[in-house]
Amino acid sequence: MESKIISEIRKSLAQSVDDKTRDTAQRFFKETVKVYGIRTAIVTKIAARYYSGIKHLGKQDVFALCGELFKSDYMEEAFIACAWAYRRRDEYQPEDFATFESWLDKYINNWAKCDTLCNHAIGSFVEKYPQFTANLKQWTASPNRWLRRAAAVTLIIPARRGKFLPDVFEIADRLLLDDDDLVQKGYGWLLKEASRRHQSEVFEYVMRRRSEMPRTALRYAIEKMPADLKRQAMQ
Repeated sequence: MESKIISEIRKSLAQSVDDKTRDTAQRFFKETVKVYGIRTAIVTKIAARYYSGIKHLGKQDVFALCGELFKSDYMEEAFIACAWAYRRRDEYQPEDFATFESWLDKYINNWAKCDTLCNHAIGSFVEKYPQFTANLKQWTASPNRWLRRAAAVTLIIPARRGKFLPDVFEIADRLLLDDDDLVQKGYGWLLKEASRRHQSEVFEYVMRRRSEMPRTALRYAIEKMPADLKRQAMQ
């Protein structure tokens, strides 16, 4: 059954290729990406259509299918895997963290895959089991740039709702001097989202750290702030 489902998905993806999307995909990435070239809305529909045929399966069977999709390295298959994993969020158990961490370490190799998996599936997991923020903090020291970025972007949606502020600041501190621009953008984005509900606290944090914080991260962090606060932060 597994091979049949994957085969059918790949056939549908191959039939949905858009030449313009394929030809322009690479310009959004510094690293080489493997794509069919399919618009995101179409990938979303394919993910939903095929999920209807597997939703009766147990969570671990669905996760096994996700792993097979990730292995192909195609961006669109990774997006389907991320969508399916997120659909099982009501069933998450603590032991699922090891699966998510394994996917990140083995299969995530660009910012789009990283953010799609972390913003939704892993972010929902950490909201359900907040003790795993300790693991996110461990990721900040990883030699894998995507695990370091994941440490920040996993909390994007909870931070937007005002949650995890002390953890947001601790993760930002741990990543503060990271020399990878995609990691800088990741924690800068996290601070920006936290500022939606905690503007004064994030502004104070930025002002304390601005002499050390890379300009890339700083600009992201203050993006949603009023013009006068931006001017102060950039002086």
